[in-house]
Amino acid sequence: MDVLAPAKVNLGLSVLGRRDDGYHELHTLFAAVGVADRLFVEPLPEGVKLEVRGAHLPTPSENLVYKAAVAYLKAAGWPGGVRVVLEKRLPLAAGLGGGSSDAAATLRALARLYPRGLDLFPLALGLGADVPFFLLGGLAEGRGIGERLTPLPPVQAHLVLVNPGIAIPAAEAYRHLTPSDWQGELDTAGLLEALRSGEEPPYWNSLEGPVFRLYPFLETLKRALYRTGLKGVLLSGSGSTLFGLAQDQDQAQSIAQKLRLQYPSFWIVATQTVS
Repeated sequence: MDVLAPAKVNLGLSVLGRRDDGYHELHTLFAAVGVADRLFVEPLPEGVKLEVRGAHLPTPSENLVYKAAVAYLKAAGWPGGVRVVLEKRLPLAAGLGGGSSDAAATLRALARLYPRGLDLFPLALGLGADVPFFLLGGLAEGRGIGERLTPLPPVQAHLVLVNPGIAIPAAEAYRHLTPSDWQGELDTAGLLEALRSGEEPPYWNSLEGPVFRLYPFLETLKRALYRTGLKGVLLSGSGSTLFGLAQDQDQAQSIAQKLRLQYPSFWIVATQTVS
């Protein structure tokens, strides 16, 4: 089985405050985009085997793909085993949800390989707060820690994604978040209308404060991306990927090509939201 695990961007991310359980209350819009990791999945008589290509990741047992496979097979009563080859195409710790999407893709694949009628969402949430979104895909409003999802009608947006190769674990960004970084709820209706009309969206990312304090270059890069003609330039998730909105596919491709010449060591792609 050949499965794609698409990335996401956060079309706005507001940290509303800190919860009693130590997590932060969020309001965000998740949007799946057309760049992805790839997984090759095949049944085994027993056990879980994971091979990673394209990146150096922790030992297999610490990888979310491995954990997702174990979680599903255990819940299904160990009907068999699985071998997964993970082809990493997305940058690591980049705010694009790559690991979470890989985990969700593993759950989807195993549900087809060993169908047992299981509810995948509790399994997904047990793996991470972003994993449930990747079972849903498309465009969704996220609340709580991101697990309370409301599907939204798809909106087509053309994007340029820029990652300078800085790995920022989400825990690091949240650890440096202060109450002065907390903000109110996003204007979801206004945001969606702006995306449809090609206007500058009224969104923000509360994690830009701590991330830009830690990595001032990213704030400089954000200003540089605005100068290319992109709109709504924003950090995705906890970074370090920045994205901007283009008028159409041609403009996105053109800007991406110019940026590759300017920043040859960066990961830069032109893509769009997918439903």
